[in-house]
Amino acid sequence: MMYTQVYPLQISQTMSMSDSFILVLDAPEYGKHVPVLIGETEAQAIVMAIEQKQARRPLTHNLLKNILDEYMLTLKKVTIDRFDEGVFFSSIYISDGFAEKRIDSRTSDAVVLAIMQHCDIWMRLDVLAETSMEPGALTDNLPRQNGPSLHDATLEELEKQLSECEAKEDYEQAAMIMERIRQLKNNQQP
Repeated sequence: MMYTQVYPLQISQTMSMSDSFILVLDAPEYGKHVPVLIGETEAQAIVMAIEQKQARRPLTHNLLKNILDEYMLTLKKVTIDRFDEGVFFSSIYISDGFAEKRIDSRTSDAVVLAIMQHCDIWMRLDVLAETSMEPGALTDNLPRQNGPSLHDATLEELEKQLSECEAKEDYEQAAMIMERIRQLKNNQQP
């Protein structure tokens, strides 16, 4: 089986389901993006992992990371192995230094752990072929909020909104604002 490395690129809220988010994985070797539907809790966990923020009390993903660390287990890699009836199926590979074990996982949970443990995420090429889209296909679908939209706000306004969201622990909105800031900064580069 052939795999390619993928990277978490952005999270945006779906327009049709308010409690669902889309995690976009980037497959740079093939110039493709893969949208993965995830829940609100997983979206928050991914944003917190990327920002290296800690909740007041350990969340489920923090608990798993703490167990791995406490027992000196290493998350070696995450693989996205299958796509069936709209659902991605993934595996995490854990080593104790002597043997490596494969454990079934939801893709969103596997991605959170990969970010927290700084390990690679791999996707089977047949899954990539079946689920990928051209880059930018989701960019114009960022949700609008009350007041000026994320698309209309300046970089300074977005950074202020991001600080406010982080203070309120509104990680879903923070994820969307971070994506818009990234887009604006990428557009400013020569």
